[in-house]
Amino acid sequence: MRRIVICGGGVIGAAIAYFLSRRGARAIVIERHEIAGAASGKSGGFLALDWCRGSPLDHLARRSFGLHAELAEALGNPWGFRRLSTYAGHAAEGRLACGAARLPWLFDSVAITGRIGGPQTTAIVEPRAFTTGLMRAAEALGAEVKHGTVAGLVRGGVALDGGEIVEGDAVVVAMGPWSNLARLPLPQVYGFKGHSLVFRTGEAIPAEALFLEYQEASGEVLTPEIFPRADGTVWACAISSTAALPPDPADVAPDAGAHARLEALCRSLAPALADAPIVARQACFRPVAEDGLPLIGRVPGVDGAHDDTYVATGHSVWGMLNAPATGEAMAELILDGAARHVDLAPFAPGRLAALDSARAVAP
Repeated sequence: MRRIVICGGGVIGAAIAYFLSRRGARAIVIERHEIAGAASGKSGGFLALDWCRGSPLDHLARRSFGLHAELAEALGNPWGFRRLSTYAGHAAEGRLACGAARLPWLFDSVAITGRIGGPQTTAIVEPRAFTTGLMRAAEALGAEVKHGTVAGLVRGGVALDGGEIVEGDAVVVAMGPWSNLARLPLPQVYGFKGHSLVFRTGEAIPAEALFLEYQEASGEVLTPEIFPRADGTVWACAISSTAALPPDPADVAPDAGAHARLEALCRSLAPALADAPIVARQACFRPVAEDGLPLIGRVPGVDGAHDDTYVATGHSVWGMLNAPATGEAMAELILDGAARHVDLAPFAPGRLAALDSARAVAP
């Protein structure tokens, strides 16, 4: 049985562990914080079949959207996979949207400009439940989760900061925006910060996602996203920043005033949001590579470490969507030598210049 060490317990690491375990490999996931403790537990969980059309991500996204439905059916759907209708619209602070199309659950200040997705093309999952659910499914098939901080790769495995060596036949780095801390010849992976709120609304808001342009009284335009989940909560975001990435995901904190600004915006959109309790105030960093595409594949130019070293990171806003197809493709690449269902060539790490590993500190 092949032992594969996966560095990172986010949704990408969990998906790789699951698909490897399903093939009979032994996956060991190393996580220093907690499973789904960073962006994988705080993202919106929105899924779209064809929103990446015309880009290299299109085939990956389409394959992954289908896998989401298959996984929900096969594993009992503890993460609330839910199909949605999705709308675009606009609003301005303190103004009514006269004569515009509306949705019944929104205030009259919100104008709907069109339906941009239906139940066959858009859906949602609760991201923490999806990530932890995949990990539990992997563990049921023999995978192991090990708490520890990756200090670097050595021949035959991964060194932890306490000196322990976790042995494996191959290593996968899936540490999101912290992937450069593995000190491999990888391109720079940046962290793009986002803030979100989770409201408890019960059944007051139907299965309708909303993408808006919202003009504040100052004139600044934000792009809020509102996603109702199957568990009776609504996830909302609108405030991003380029704040510095802390070395430890446990130290991620919101920007001053970001949540208050987002709350005021959300409460002006719908009666159900105006009085709903907030059950989570969140901030996280999404991993992004220089060209906006993920890094998926074998790491070139690894000297003195592991002969079979791979990376899977940089999925940006589509990490939750593309995790299943990434996990499937990585399992095929590691165990069979090539991915069968998705062409990974556009995501090869070698397409971008590698960061000097001596400079690979938290960006």
